[in-house]
Order: sequence, then C-alpha cells, then structure tokens
Amino acid sequence: MSRAPRFLAILFALLCGALPACAAQDAALERGTAITDPATLRELGGGKFRLDRMLVPERSAEIPLANSELFALPSMAPVRQAIDGEFDRYVARHHASLPKETIGVGEGFDFQLFDRALLYSAETRFVLAGVVNRMDRTYAAEASCGEIRLIYRLTRMNKAAGDNASPPRLPMTLNLVLKARAEGSAIACSEIARRWLGASASDGPLDLIDYQNVDRIETNLQIAHAPKSSVRDFRTDYLLKVFRYDREARVFTEAPMENQIDRMRLLADDGFKREFRSWLLDPVNLVAFDRGTVLIPEKFLASGAIAPTPVGFDPSDLEPEFGLLQGEGAVFTEADVVAALRKAAEGGAKLQNIRSLAGFERRLNDVTCSGCHQTRGIGGFHFPGVDWMADSPSNSTVVPASPHFFGDQVRRRDILASLRDGKPPDYSRGFAGRPQLRGSTELAGTNYYDGWGAHCYVQGKPAANNDGSFRDWTCAEGLTCQATGKTSRFGMCFVKSR
Repeated sequence: MSRAPRFLAILFALLCGALPACAAQDAALERGTAITDPATLRELGGGKFRLDRMLVPERSAEIPLANSELFALPSMAPVRQAIDGEFDRYVARHHASLPKETIGVGEGFDFQLFDRALLYSAETRFVLAGVVNRMDRTYAAEASCGEIRLIYRLTRMNKAAGDNASPPRLPMTLNLVLKARAEGSAIACSEIARRWLGASASDGPLDLIDYQNVDRIETNLQIAHAPKSSVRDFRTDYLLKVFRYDREARVFTEAPMENQIDRMRLLADDGFKREFRSWLLDPVNLVAFDRGTVLIPEKFLASGAIAPTPVGFDPSDLEPEFGLLQGEGAVFTEADVVAALRKAAEGGAKLQNIRSLAGFERRLNDVTCSGCHQTRGIGGFHFPGVDWMADSPSNSTVVPASPHFFGDQVRRRDILASLRDGKPPDYSRGFAGRPQLRGSTELAGTNYYDGWGAHCYVQGKPAANNDGSFRDWTCAEGLTCQATGKTSRFGMCFVKSR
C-alpha cells in the first residue's frame, strides 16, 4: 500500500473510532441542561410546545399553523415588519458598498439573498429542534430564575420526494425565550434546578412552563451567502434580531439586543463615546465585563446585527466591535484600558479573564450576540438542532449544536447544581473560544477545550512575554498550537509535525 492510501486508511480508522466516543460525550455533556433527543422533540413538538400552541393558546386546530398564517397574526406583525426593514437596509448597504457585486435571490447573483417568500410561505413552518435550560442566566433575570429556550427551525413542509435541490430545513432559527419561573409562581429556583438535573416522570421540569412564560423571540436568519470567487473569499451573513412580548398589547415588539454594542453610533458621536467609556471602565462594571455577566444599558445597544462568517483569527472589520479600541476616532485607548485595569486591581478586584489590552478587546467582541455567534459556531448558529423529520440526517443535523455550546455545558450544569443546593452560583464565564473547566475533567483533551481543533494561543519565549489573558490557552499533550492567521498568535491545536 502506498503512503497516501495508508495515511487515508489510518485517518479513516481514527475518525470512525472516535465518532461513537464523541457522540456519547456530547450526550453526557448536555445532561440536565438541554433536550436534544429526536424522539422526545418529536413528541414535544407535536404537543403543547408546537409553536402556534405557545403563541396562540386559544387556537384548537390540530393542524400546525403555516408561516403564512403565523406572520399574519397581529402579535407577529411587528416581527415581519422589522425583518423586512432589515432586508431592505441590507440590500441598500450592499449596493452602496459593493456596487460591482450583484445581490438577489438565486445562484446567478454574487451575493445570494435568502428568499423572504419562504419565510412567509404557506409551505413552511417552524419545527421544534431543541429545548435548552439557561438558568445560568439567573443573574440577568432573578425573579424568573433565568430562562428556558424552545428553539425552532424553519422547515419546508411540502418537499417533493427526491428533490435534493430544496432541503426541508432552511437556514433560520426562532428562539422562543421563556421565563423559567412564571410570574406569580411560588416555586423556588432550587426546585426548578432539581427537576432539570434529576427529571422524573412525576415532576418533570417541562410541566412548569407553558405559553404564560413567554418573554421574547430571538431570530437568527442566514440573510445572504457569497460563494468563493476571484474577488472574494467565501462569506455568509446572518441577521440577528430580538422581539420582546408586550403582554398588555399582546404583540412582539423590536427590542435592543443584550450587549450588542452599537458600534456605528459610538464611532459617530464623541459625547456618546465618552459616556460609554466612562460607564464600562467604572471598576464595578469592568469586573462584571471581565466575568461575562455585564448588562450594558440599552441606550448603548443596537436592535439588530449582521454576523458575517467566517472571520478568522486576525482583527477584521467583520468583527462587531472593530475600531472601538485604538486607531483614529476609537472609543478606548491603550492608556484608558491599562489605567482602568490597574484601578480595578488596586481596589481589590480579581479579574479572571481580562489581564491585558488584547483580553479587553476580545471581550468587547464576544460579549455581543454577533461576536459570540462568530466564535466556534456551525456557520452562524450555535444550536441548529437535530432534524427529527429527516429520513437520513446529515452530519449537520446529527450534531445538534456547536463546539461553543457543548463546551459551555460544564459551566451551566455547575450553576444548576449550585441553585439546586442553595449555594451562591458562580455565574462567570470565560471567553467564547475557551470554556471554563470548573474543576471538571470532562472537557480535557476534547476539541471543546484543548484537543484537536480547539482554539489556542501560540506560546512564545520567554514565557513572561506571553499575553496574560491567554497564557493558559495551551494544547493537550501531543498537540501544538498552530497560528492560522497572518498577524495573530491565536490558532488551533493540531498534531505536532516531526
């Protein structure tokens, strides 16, 4: 056997041997924090968690509501209007910035726009693709013990047999965010956490939630795709939006996105810059920013975001907060950040993640919705979900979520355990590209933390010159961190070359 076939055979054996272990590990990682089993989702999606039953509980019809009817509901009219407005603005920006590249629906265009007709079609609907516990966000919603999320995938319902050109699942998710504890409920957060970590048939956690828990809708839509060409690299843009439920008016209204810093407004207004800089560099807010629990005031936030992918490891204007740090007109200077970090340390604060200018810059990006979605996602999604309707699911539908999602499960489960046991939870989180271990060994050696394909930082000599924010971003034994960008020392863990 020649060297090439032998290498391929070894690689195939390694991959095939690893797949069952990886699948088992993924299932274990999400225990108590998410529901991804296809059979369970099929049952839940056909029952009280069918989307129209959550949004229109008075509707008694057994036939699911098609999207043509869904977006005709008075409660969903503002959602459709806002999404249409984002499409119009996206196309207008494209014509202004890339006048020589065409944009439209279909493969004949340089930028292939998502066909909005499918979103509002009688032939599509949203199908339940996963249930995710986010009680790790109780710090942001203490009265409701955090959140439970029902994630639905846009699906074509009349796919012709053998029509491979029209996949049944379309590139959009709708996240129905529920309060883990409904208003007026007397149940304790500890009891809700106990049910999730040790669910039983008699007192399951899903018994506690229904349409009365609805808080908001979050949408993630692949708005356009540009194949690699002679003038550009492959690129896909995702549109992110949030709509809060106004219970009195019974409508979903467009809302600012949590921590989605409005870069364009900041860079255009010096007074706004000063106000935001003063707020974020205040020691109390800086510590929360470091821990990943900061809640930036809504006046500094945008109500929509485009998340381009992929972005790579080098600084790029595709990143949501590019230009806020350094450069002409920047919001923060190096001196601003260094002085703020020193002041926080002198005040007794123990920063966990941000120990340098680069750490501050990375947190600026990954604290935003779009920056997080650009990090270790499946395209621009962190939870595309399992396709329980498919006859032969592909890899993209067998794996329900991204490496970022799975890497965060240890932290989320640790918080659930603290809530269950009545202990003060540690709500902090690391950077989006490198999860917290919380004393666990579950992630060691995996691609979620320091195994093959994990994100890492190229260590230099002397060690004292390595960036303090990323000094522990190393690789497991037998692997080495290999930079993948032109200027950045960030990279991925690969097998050492001899």
